[in-house]
Amino acid sequence: MAVPLKRRIEAVPGGMMIVPLLVGAVLYTVAPGTGKFFGSFTGALFSGSLTILAVFYVCMGAGIEVRSTPYILKKGGALFAAKVAISVIVGVILGRLLGELPISSGAFAGLSTLAVVAAMNDTNGGLYMALMGQFGKGKDVAAYSIMTIESGPFLTMLTLGAAGLSAFPWQTLVGAVLPLLVGMLLGNLDPDMREWLGRAVPVLIPFFAFALGSSIDLKSVWRAGLLGLGLGLFVFLVTGAVLLLADKFTGGTGIAGIAAASTAGNAAAVPAIVAAANPAYRAAAAQATILVAASVVVTSLLVPFATAWFAARARAKEEKQVTERTSP
Repeated sequence: MAVPLKRRIEAVPGGMMIVPLLVGAVLYTVAPGTGKFFGSFTGALFSGSLTILAVFYVCMGAGIEVRSTPYILKKGGALFAAKVAISVIVGVILGRLLGELPISSGAFAGLSTLAVVAAMNDTNGGLYMALMGQFGKGKDVAAYSIMTIESGPFLTMLTLGAAGLSAFPWQTLVGAVLPLLVGMLLGNLDPDMREWLGRAVPVLIPFFAFALGSSIDLKSVWRAGLLGLGLGLFVFLVTGAVLLLADKFTGGTGIAGIAAASTAGNAAAVPAIVAAANPAYRAAAAQATILVAASVVVTSLLVPFATAWFAARARAKEEKQVTERTSP
C-alpha cells in the first residue's frame, strides 16, 4: 500500500526543510547519542550538515544564469539590493545594541543579531516563483535568478561585519561563496550540467535539514514560540515594506515585493555555518537556528495570503482605471 509521504510533507509550509529538521531534533532530544552510537554512514547523516550544504550550494549555483535580460537584471537587482540594504541597516542597529551574544533573559531571551540577519537575508525562492507564476509575469518569475545570490552564509557574514561585529577572515568569506561560484561556472559553461545539478537541489534539502536538526534540543524550542512568531512577523512587515517600494520603483505593482518578503528554508542552516566559521557566534547559533526556522514557517503562511490580497487589490485598481478611461 502506497503512503503519500511526500505530498503530506509538502503540505506543511517549508515542509521539506521543517519536517526533517524536527525529526532530527526529536531524536537529539530523546536520544542525543544516536549518531555516535551507530557511527559510520548513519553517524555521518547526523553530523554532516556542512558537507551536504557545500554540495547543495554547488547545485544551487548551477541554476544561476549570468546572461539575463535587462528587465530581469533591473527587477531582480532592485529586490536583491533592497533586501540586503534593509538587512545591513537592521544588523547595524542590533549590532550596536546586542553585539554577537544573544539576549540572556526576559521575553526576548535567545534573540540575537545573527538570528535576525539570517532570517532577513534569504528569500524563499520556490514560494516567490510559485506566487509570481500565479499573480505576476513570467519575467518577474525569472527575476529570482538574480536573487539566488542571497543563498548561503556569505551575505550574512558580510552584514555582520558591516554591523561592526566580529569579522571573518577573507579566506572564510571566499570559502562561503566559492561552492556557489563553482556551481555558477559549471551551469553557465554547460546547460546540460545546469539541468543535471539543478535537479539535486530539492533532494538535498531534507538531508541537511535532518543533520541540522540533530544538533537542536527541543526542550528549548517552546521558549522560542512567541519570539519565533514575532521574528517572522518582523521579517514579513519590514522586508515586505521595503521590497514593495523597490518593486514599484522599478515599474512594478508591488506584488513581486510582497512575494519576496519571506525567509528561505535553507536560511535555518546559516547560524550553524557562521558559528563554525567564527566561535564568537557559537552561543547564539542554536537558538538562532530555531528562531530562523520559525520565521520560515510564519512567512511561508503570511506571504501567500498577503500576495493574493495585494494582487486582487492591484487588479481592481487597474480595472477601475480602465473603466474610467473608456467611460464617456
